Amino acid sequence: MPALGRTMEKAYIYALAANLSFAVGVQFFTHYARRISTLWVNSFKAIVAALLFAATILVQGGFHHIRPGYAALFMLSGMTGLGLADVLIVKAFALMGPGRTMMLFGFQPLIIGAVSYFAFGQALDARKVYAVLFFVVCLYIFSLESFRKHGHWNAKASFYALGGVAFDGIGVLMTRWAFNGSPGIGTAEGNLYRALGALLLFAVVSAVRPFGFAGKLKGLGWSGLLWITAGSAAGTYLSLMFYLNAIRYAGALAAVSGIAITGTIFASVFECAFERRAPSRYLAAAFLFFLGGMAMLF
Repeated sequence: MPALGRTMEKAYIYALAANLSFAVGVQFFTHYARRISTLWVNSFKAIVAALLFAATILVQGGFHHIRPGYAALFMLSGMTGLGLADVLIVKAFALMGPGRTMMLFGFQPLIIGAVSYFAFGQALDARKVYAVLFFVVCLYIFSLESFRKHGHWNAKASFYALGGVAFDGIGVLMTRWAFNGSPGIGTAEGNLYRALGALLLFAVVSAVRPFGFAGKLKGLGWSGLLWITAGSAAGTYLSLMFYLNAIRYAGALAAVSGIAITGTIFASVFECAFERRAPSRYLAAAFLFFLGGMAMLF
């Protein structure tokens, strides 16, 4: 039992570090998504992450054997979680801000818990479904804030955020499944396969709908390149290294996802500091309902 406690302690520490790294990175993702484009930012951060994961693997001693089916599952989880999910989430960052978007991650423990029940046989407390009501109130508050400010409900931003949260949760479950079937694979290797999967998705998208990756990269300038690289290293490479370590140590995925509350706090604080403004009363009210929902979940 003490060993299990230490294992979960490690999982929580890794999850906390992942959320802190991600909260730093999303400030840069938001800025450059508004300045350039969502697809460009996601493609760039996937490239940075893939290079850093590959370098980490080489430093750690090289690749391990993995069955093709599990390598494909890692890549599919990357297409889902680092590709489709991140495009939707970064779009939501640009439309409604990181703090508000991160609050909607309160839905993810319920999504992960429900799917984990069927995929891994992990227990699901039906009473946690009531926490969704609190998160729905958060959604309403954000929509009301947008209506008061801009004259529309900004339903698009909420749709992007919730879609991103759902696909991210599915990607996490695929990743856990792939790790379960590949015990010799390290975190960096799993992440590399995921990053390559995301890059494959963006390559297909670029072929169908070109978004001028090279041209926009040249026009970024050395200062911009440095900042978006630093943000990508923190928000993608470090956060994924920490988070996948967390889900490898954790006995229950929903338990680790409960640490998401810290990511929301970090993102909200950094957003206000980055934009040099105090939190709005709407953000404060939504945060109270978010805390209520998380209290019911965990």
